[in-house]
Amino acid sequence: MACFLSSANTVLADPNAGAYLAARHAGTVGDFASGAQYFTKSLIADPANAYLLENALTSFMALGQIDRAIPVAEVIVAQGYQSQMAHLVLYLQAAKNEEWSDVFSGLEMGRTVAPLVDGLIQAWAHLGEGDMTKALASFDQVIEGEGMALYGLTHKAYALASVGDFEGAEAVFGDAAAAGQLRYSARSAIAHAQILSQLGRNDDALTIVDTVFTNPGDPMVADLRADLGAGKGVAFDAITSPIQGMADIFHAVAGAVHGDAPDAYTLLYARAATYLDPDSTTAVLMTAELLYDLQQYDLANETYASVSRDDPSFHAAELGRAEVLTDAGRKDAAIEVLEALARSHPELPQVHASKGDTLRRAERFAEAAAAYTRALDIYDSASPVKWFVHYTRGIAFHKVDNWPQAEADFRAALALRPDHPQVLNYLGYSLVERGEKLDEALSMIETAAAARPDNGAIIDSLGWVLFQLGRYEEAVGYMERAASLEPVDPVINDHLGDVYWAVGRKIEAHFQWNRALSFDPTEKEALRIRDKLTRGLDVVLRDEGLDPIRVARGND
Repeated sequence: MACFLSSANTVLADPNAGAYLAARHAGTVGDFASGAQYFTKSLIADPANAYLLENALTSFMALGQIDRAIPVAEVIVAQGYQSQMAHLVLYLQAAKNEEWSDVFSGLEMGRTVAPLVDGLIQAWAHLGEGDMTKALASFDQVIEGEGMALYGLTHKAYALASVGDFEGAEAVFGDAAAAGQLRYSARSAIAHAQILSQLGRNDDALTIVDTVFTNPGDPMVADLRADLGAGKGVAFDAITSPIQGMADIFHAVAGAVHGDAPDAYTLLYARAATYLDPDSTTAVLMTAELLYDLQQYDLANETYASVSRDDPSFHAAELGRAEVLTDAGRKDAAIEVLEALARSHPELPQVHASKGDTLRRAERFAEAAAAYTRALDIYDSASPVKWFVHYTRGIAFHKVDNWPQAEADFRAALALRPDHPQVLNYLGYSLVERGEKLDEALSMIETAAAARPDNGAIIDSLGWVLFQLGRYEEAVGYMERAASLEPVDPVINDHLGDVYWAVGRKIEAHFQWNRALSFDPTEKEALRIRDKLTRGLDVVLRDEGLDPIRVARGND
């Protein structure tokens, strides 16, 4: 949890030490539910403590429990503390209840959030009171603010369209475009398309949709694109009320700060947006993504699951939910989600590709290959992601020992993305392991290493192909560099041990093999390493039917 008070007394008068320490720990690890519980419990001992109040408030906000945050915000303001988030919560309350005068009185008392937010909520509050003249004047003030023109213009257009003035809204968008001040979000692109359709300009609307939404199969815009193409008049429903307008402000702020501000801070604005407009799927998806990034998997899963099955973005929510379940260690549940989605949305290739990824991570490689095949059958021939699906299907085929099909997929991936380091390395290394086409493998891996000189796995591959070619002295430097880049990788340390053995540095070889054992290799790898420690690499290779190092080097 983060404290957003401009001044705060953080000394507890009579603390509940256990609750306070638990609250601090919850804040450190981003456990919002525990934070809400323990910060609230701590407030029993010190109900006016600014630090506890602020963190209780932000915990409730992060959980999406704005109604529980409201009384905390009221206490913060009553105590005279200046809190950005407390002010935001009270404006949410005013907007939700359409008590527009509370917005004005709050701003007059200096309860600021941020210049952009303050200006836009004032404009929408004027519209809420039915005063378009004052609303437009407020939007114009925002437009004049430094760095705020895009948001002011967009919301001015929304406001005009929301009252049926489509000519005025189009004039705003048109002037913004002419001045180079127009940058579309998904919502503003759809809004502009709807405005143009209301003016009988479906061809212009289609141009915007096709430019902004480059995935032709995206269900979110499929119906819009179809209606526009059929010449139908599309109703304007992007922003239809001041409440929705305010919700979009908070969503826009979350989008603007995402990646620059801490995710926990961005989440508060996303939660504000969904509180005012719970039907804004884009805000819901952003909220879920932020929770996922914060490793709050249960909350992320719950948020994704809140998207209705009949929502055009249901598939996106389910794909996100499957990713959350996978990272939470619930791979079987993730696969169930994707199997259901493949039945309900069989026409979407990304669903089958994601199913393949999840099955592959669960080491169900034959099923993964089948899912990837279905995805490749559906993807458009010009799709920019087909190379990656060929690559991942190649991995799946490789894992089930179908090398001819695996090699064909890797080469298909390279045909679509020539010289891609990841593909070159996997194919090159696989050829080395099979003892095939070693000169070509070396060329592939050298190309990959030149592109990714700091990638430990690729540098390991380069050292390993030189080892397989008998160029042991050359291999040493590459293997040492790989081990320095990936110091706890068991395979790389094992390889370095083999290379040391090949050049006669047997003590160092034993050291590296022991290091490899300490980094949790697979059971099969561990057995082979212990065998090398006991009997030496030459004997192990001989028993495996391979040339011992000493023979390869011309020794007795």
